[in-house]
Amino acid sequence: MSGHAVPNNDVSPEPFERAVACVIPAKDEADRIAATVDAVHKIIGVDLVVVVDDGSTDGTAEAAERAGAVVVRHERNRGKAAAMETGAAAVAERDGARARHLLFLDADLTDTASGAGPLIEPVQTGRADMTIGTLPAQVRADGSKAGGHGFVVRLSRAGIEEATGWAPEQPLSGQRCLTRAAFDSAVPLAAGFGVETALTIDLGRKGFRILEVPIDVRHRATGTDLRGQLHRAKQYLHVRRALAARSALPADGGGPSLRSLFPRKSAQ
Repeated sequence: MSGHAVPNNDVSPEPFERAVACVIPAKDEADRIAATVDAVHKIIGVDLVVVVDDGSTDGTAEAAERAGAVVVRHERNRGKAAAMETGAAAVAERDGARARHLLFLDADLTDTASGAGPLIEPVQTGRADMTIGTLPAQVRADGSKAGGHGFVVRLSRAGIEEATGWAPEQPLSGQRCLTRAAFDSAVPLAAGFGVETALTIDLGRKGFRILEVPIDVRHRATGTDLRGQLHRAKQYLHVRRALAARSALPADGGGPSLRSLFPRKSAQ
């Protein structure tokens, strides 16, 4: 495990267990969401599962409801950050005197989502205000190693280190558990794919304790086709924008140019 902590007298540990609500942003995940919700229900400590259907055009909402999740819908796609905020608000409406901790998971984890359980214990026992899941190497259906060239990961890691002095192993991981106090201190969340990078910087700068925790979960791998490359380019731009807004661009100016993300084929 690796972590970051800055002494802050305004951030106090919570050495007692609270219930945990899992929030799952989802867009067109009808084929996977039911299995993900079923697996989350098996995580000890989770007593509420909220799926935010972020403008899906398939049966995501209906599948999640049949699996036993509370479903909140966006009429149009508003992005992950908005879905996270909507889900957290839905949890707050159902909280009692003691606010639940918040566990955020991706919708495509299917039956491996139960492997996210280790994220909860450090938050429940007061050792961390936010945990970030580090995942094992992901593979595609054909057995090849998933992932791109690492541009976005390196940019995010360098920016977080520039801002906080800590270099996380997997800065883009969306599998996270955090206290309600930590989440509320970071709202409004950064838009788009910069949300995880910005969340880590904002909480780290405020003295919240952040801990990376290994978890055994698997998600759908982004391909190397044009669609996958466009996804990574968009991700890169969003992360760079989040860093610039926080005066946290690395000294090299933010890494490679956008053009280098799309290497041209050599002439035949």
